[in-house]
Amino acid sequence: MRILVLGRTGYLGGHVVERLRALPGTRVLGGGRSADADHRIDLASADPEQLAKTLASAAPDAVVNCAGAVAGDAVTLAEVNTRGPAVLCAALRAVAPAARLVHLGSAAEYGPGAPGVPVTESAPTSPVGPYGATKLAGTACVMASGLDAVVLRVGNPVGPGAPAAGLPGRVAALLREAGPGPEAVLRLGDLSAYRDFVDVRDLARAVELAVRASGPLPPVLNIGGGAAVRVRELVHSLAELAGFRGRIEESAPSSARSAQVSWQCSDITAAHDALGWLPAHTLEESLHALWEGGRAP
Repeated sequence: MRILVLGRTGYLGGHVVERLRALPGTRVLGGGRSADADHRIDLASADPEQLAKTLASAAPDAVVNCAGAVAGDAVTLAEVNTRGPAVLCAALRAVAPAARLVHLGSAAEYGPGAPGVPVTESAPTSPVGPYGATKLAGTACVMASGLDAVVLRVGNPVGPGAPAAGLPGRVAALLREAGPGPEAVLRLGDLSAYRDFVDVRDLARAVELAVRASGPLPPVLNIGGGAAVRVRELVHSLAELAGFRGRIEESAPSSARSAQVSWQCSDITAAHDALGWLPAHTLEESLHALWEGGRAP
C-alpha cells in the first residue's frame, strides 16, 4: 500500500508518518515543501494541473492531509486551510479518484459548545475567528469532492513533542524557562475554559484506522479525548510534573477564542462505531510524555 502524507514535518504529520511506517507492506511517501520530500508539494500555492501530475507520479492508494496553518493572518490561513484541500481534491479527482483521502480538520470548526453537552458531528458549526472558519471551509471542500474521503475533526492535541504554538507546548516551554524556584512567576491568560485534549499518538492511530478501513466512512469523525478538561487543571498538572514551586498568575491577555469558546468537548461515539477507535492514553500520560520528551539529555 502506498500512502502519501502531506505536512509530514509538522507536529501531527510527524506522528502520523511514524505510525504508518510501522505497518507491514506499506510505503509512506512524504509530500511537502522541503528539499528532502519525496514529492515537492505546497498546497497553498500549487498549480492544480502540476499537482495532478505530481500525484499521478506518486500513485497513492491513500492520501493523508496533515498540512494546515494554526497561526497567521486570514489570507495565510485561507491559502493553507481552504485553498489547499480544494486544490488537493481537484487533483485527486483527475488522476487518483479511487484513493482514500484522510483530511485533518479541527474541533474549532464547531465554535462555542454548550456546557455539559459533548458535540456530535451533526451539530451546527459556528467557528470563532479565521482559523476555525478556514478549517470549516476546507472540510466543506473535502465533503463536496465526491472522493472516498473522511475528515477527522481533531480536538486539542497534546503529548510528546507538542509545539509552543499550542497551549500545552507553550506552557511546558514557559515552565522550563521559569525554572522550579519559589520566586518564579508564570503569567498566563484566563485558564477557566474547558477543552477536549487528545494524545497525538491516539490521533495517529485514528489516521491509521481510517486509511485501512474497508468500505466508505462517514464524512466527518470527531477525534478527541471525549472529556472536557479545565485548562487550569492541565496547567497545574504540568507545573507539578515540572516541580514548579512558584506562582501561576492568570493576568496576561487571553486570546479572543478563549474568551468566546468557554466549553469544548467532542462526542467520539461515531469514531468508535466506524473505526473501533478510542483514546488509549490518559491526559496524565500525555503530559508526562510532553514534559519528559523535552528534557535535556
